Amino acid sequence: MRGVERLRAVENNLLPLVLVAAVTGLLVPDVGVALSGLVTPLLALLMLAVAMTFDLATLRRVLRRPGVQALATGLVYGPMSLAGYALGRLAFGTGSFGLGFALVGTLPTDVSSPLLVYIARGNVALATVLNAVNTALAPILVPALFLLYTGVELDVPVGALMGQLAATVVIPTVAGVAIRTRWASRVEPVEPALSATASSAYLLLVLAVVGPSAEEILARPGMIAAAGGVALALNVFGYLLGWATTPLLSRTADRTAMLFTTSKKEFSIAAVVVFASGLPEEVALPSVVFAVVQMITSPLVAKAVARRAPACDLDHRARGGR
Repeated sequence: MRGVERLRAVENNLLPLVLVAAVTGLLVPDVGVALSGLVTPLLALLMLAVAMTFDLATLRRVLRRPGVQALATGLVYGPMSLAGYALGRLAFGTGSFGLGFALVGTLPTDVSSPLLVYIARGNVALATVLNAVNTALAPILVPALFLLYTGVELDVPVGALMGQLAATVVIPTVAGVAIRTRWASRVEPVEPALSATASSAYLLLVLAVVGPSAEEILARPGMIAAAGGVALALNVFGYLLGWATTPLLSRTADRTAMLFTTSKKEFSIAAVVVFASGLPEEVALPSVVFAVVQMITSPLVAKAVARRAPACDLDHRARGGR
């Protein structure tokens, strides 16, 4: 299986590959534009590969821990949303970028978070469930929080968002867990291939995020740099929120799941909401900037966390909080 194990090279070099993908998206935007219509299939492929790393028994153990879910939901939609609004208002006032960061703050956890938890040797099943529940609450909480912070009503296409949730999270997760449960002995030896598949989808998503906005990003370097600084501050705040749960979670693997649940935001929802609500297109641009920032910081943080993972938590695929 040495040939299969070599596929971990994609996972192990994810950060430099993300940087290459981001630069490629800026310099050759047509590639990203071509991929932009494939965001949903790419997210679904990523989730399918990650979900094949844990079985039904693991998932059941995670579902018996509603307190952890309540904590994650409270952090994602509470202090994280307030921080997005406050940082955007402080840096950009009530303009489009200020509204954009208020929207970023209210978004649910990024669908790719379980992949980073996998790389960091965390509890992937827990991260997947936290992600799914937080995303399912988005059609209700995103417009409510955005109205509270900005006074602007959002027209949220509930059907479209729930369909996206089913296509990118629910169906791939159910399929992946079913495959792992039924053919565990066959799936486990090829986990490096699953890692490579999910990581490759992640890289293509970087291109799909950067390419369509490349022209606007290059045309406004000063504004984008300022937005990047705000996005980084919000991203770091998310990591600090996750780290602050250390006294509440006994296992390092669970803390790792919370770390990426609180720090990552699902960028694709922003564009849907902005378009449906008739808001200026640049309101969605902070979500693009934040997506790029989190896609760069996440692999770096994941590798750092993985190096410090204790031996009892190295099997992040089979325990799920047991």
